[in-house]
Amino acid sequence: MNQFDPAAATAAYLAQMSPAAQARATAYTQGGHWLLLWGWLVSVLAAWLVIRSGLLTRVEATIARKKRRLVLTSFVVALLFLLLDWVIELPWDVYAHWWRERSYGLTSQPLSGYLIQQTVSNIIGSIILAIFLIALYALMRRAPGKWWVWGGGIAVLLFAFIIVIVPTFLEPMFNTFSPAPVGPIRNAVVALAERTGTPADKIYIYDGSRQSNRYTAHVTGIFGIARIEMSNVMFQKGADVAEVRAVLAHEMGHYVHDHLILVSLAFGMLTMAGLWLSHLSFVPAARVLGSNVVSIADPAGVPVLFAIFVTLALLATPITNTISRSIEANADAFSMENANEPDGMARALVKSAEYRAASPGALEEFLFYDHPSVRRRVRAAMDWKAKHLK
Repeated sequence: MNQFDPAAATAAYLAQMSPAAQARATAYTQGGHWLLLWGWLVSVLAAWLVIRSGLLTRVEATIARKKRRLVLTSFVVALLFLLLDWVIELPWDVYAHWWRERSYGLTSQPLSGYLIQQTVSNIIGSIILAIFLIALYALMRRAPGKWWVWGGGIAVLLFAFIIVIVPTFLEPMFNTFSPAPVGPIRNAVVALAERTGTPADKIYIYDGSRQSNRYTAHVTGIFGIARIEMSNVMFQKGADVAEVRAVLAHEMGHYVHDHLILVSLAFGMLTMAGLWLSHLSFVPAARVLGSNVVSIADPAGVPVLFAIFVTLALLATPITNTISRSIEANADAFSMENANEPDGMARALVKSAEYRAASPGALEEFLFYDHPSVRRRVRAAMDWKAKHLK
């Protein structure tokens, strides 16, 4: 009997992609690295344009002319900036997240559909963020030395709300969710959910192909609102029961291990650090951007705060990616132990390699990858298989 070779099995799976497909995936992935830099530049430029217009200062003065309305001022000025920023960045957003995706065959969504969805999402997101900024500016006024500590705590709640709660209510606005039909797929998912302690009463297939041609599934929400959701793209790309079990067990790992809560805590702590650095750098940053706002507690300085934050977010990319990769690796291990489908996982991963170059260098993976590379994940699955074959 021949001994199973994990390295050879990994190479065989990756060889299922043609050289042309691999080159295309590499071009898409490495081009995406440059998008981070250009996206940062566009965001800083948008903030500078709003500052140069003087519009926020005039609106602030108009609201406060008769009475000092601090809460109203914070909300209106913040919301106005967020909407202006979205409008200014819209051409870049269309290029980076629609035209480029379409040119690589990763979406068939018409431009009109993309714009409608983005408009609704950005209006809702801007309102939520403006409410957060009300609290942040109130903290700046009442605790000028330690506002960033309390702001980090509020950021944890904001991230938890956005990551855990919002998708459950926002996604049905853009997609149709249908209960998974009775059959082998649903039976496999129900059995897996019961084994892992994931709620099995809400299992849906949704028309994810409306927005993206990516092979994906997820478990959203917590407690009674948790839902198991599979994009129809999975089945358009021939997902079988083994693949579904492997992929859904990975997603259930996120749910069972409370990864969304952990991400909220981690990102909240990073936000706290960012707020502290903003506290220290606001005045020189305002000077560089040409703003006449001298106090970080002045809502008219929100473009300066925004520019500082997008800069810090860019610099923190390796940190946030490392957090994400660790969580994804943990979910992969959970899948192996609970679904026992290493080949199903490998087949699913190869199908996702069209938008994620399979074999990056170690430095590239560390800096830019929010998931372990496809090669690394397939090899881990094959190592697990080799261990358990014995």
